[in-house]
Amino acid sequence: MPKLAHADVLFLLIQISVLLITARIFGEAARRFRQPTVIGELFAGIFIGPTLIGGLFPSFIDWLFKTHKNAYIAYDGLTSVSMVFLMFVAGMEVEFENILKRGKVSIIITATGTLIPFILGFGIGWIAHPYLDLSTDQLLFAMFSGTALSISALPVIAKILLDLSLIKTDLGSIIIASATLSDIIGWLLLSVILSNIGTTHHQYSIAFTLLMTVLFTVITLTAGRWIINKLLPLFKQNFAGQGGIITFALCTCFAGAAFTEYIGIHALFGAFIVGIAFGDSFYFSEKSREIVYQFVTNIFAPLFFASVGLRVNFIANFDLSIVLAILSVAFLAKFLGSFVGGYISGLRSYQALVVGAGLNARGAMEIILGLIALEYKIIDEKVFVGLVIMALITSMTSGGLMKYFLKKEKKKNKVFSKAEDNIQDKVPSNA
Repeated sequence: MPKLAHADVLFLLIQISVLLITARIFGEAARRFRQPTVIGELFAGIFIGPTLIGGLFPSFIDWLFKTHKNAYIAYDGLTSVSMVFLMFVAGMEVEFENILKRGKVSIIITATGTLIPFILGFGIGWIAHPYLDLSTDQLLFAMFSGTALSISALPVIAKILLDLSLIKTDLGSIIIASATLSDIIGWLLLSVILSNIGTTHHQYSIAFTLLMTVLFTVITLTAGRWIINKLLPLFKQNFAGQGGIITFALCTCFAGAAFTEYIGIHALFGAFIVGIAFGDSFYFSEKSREIVYQFVTNIFAPLFFASVGLRVNFIANFDLSIVLAILSVAFLAKFLGSFVGGYISGLRSYQALVVGAGLNARGAMEIILGLIALEYKIIDEKVFVGLVIMALITSMTSGGLMKYFLKKEKKKNKVFSKAEDNIQDKVPSNA
């Protein structure tokens, strides 16, 4: 069995150390400016990679990352595991009961907030495909464009709502529920695209893959949740500390990821659904959640997002027309679609504006989606750079826009009490 040589192990450890410390420094800098840490972590990779340091001192970057290819292959495998962990943690953010409670309003917002961006994104992708040097089929590229513009970023949205003291309010719950449904639909759409390009050795039909995807989702979120709730107390009783519960959770995460990878969907979808099942469990203690969350967000997330900047030269592949097209359509489509859904479901106009601004954040989910598309050559480096920039800008502006609409409404209505500073506004009875 082949193994890493001594030099490979040495360089792997150096790579992890360099990227992790740089990502932590840039992430902390982003946090000081009240921005998501993912932005700083991504800039860390751009700083070290071919865009800046790699461009100025190519021999140094070649020595660090290309001298021992096995070391970088091992690091690439580590980033794949990091993505699985990230999706598991993203799933843990979901409150399944909240989706059921806010069902009608959330479904309407998700329908318009997904359909409108998908249609516009599909149209733009179909029109733009002949002008881009892509090997992907025109239909598949158009489908991906629609999917990429319709998805939201649940972890980023949750953090923004937490910062604005909206996370526990009715309005915040509606936004979270809508973002969750949007993400699930987005990953289902991605599974259709990946099935069409044959990303697995098992050439299952699209119908079979979709059927297995739906069955996996339904069973995991029903019978799977019940089984998890029965097994977690047993692990708690028979294993010391939180170790048994965490081991069980991560093993189940890997099993779900392996299953969805096997049937022709990306492993990330399985990890996300399993994360929802665990995050919703009463027996998955807050301490266990915090341990997993801290470990993933402080170790694996920085390593993954820093690696994104190593893959592409963001200056050489920056195309202003592509960036502006993606950014403008992304802003217009998602914001408009979510606003329309909120308004026709009975929310006040300013509430609908807040919903539109909140669901416009793309963040980590968009970057992961773009990276998968780049890996399978659905898009090229220029489109990938445009998607990453769109994800960063929408994440940076979403919170500010929400705050602006909230302040504007307060100025119009000066009878708001201090209790309403937490935005616990009345929502429709069917919410």
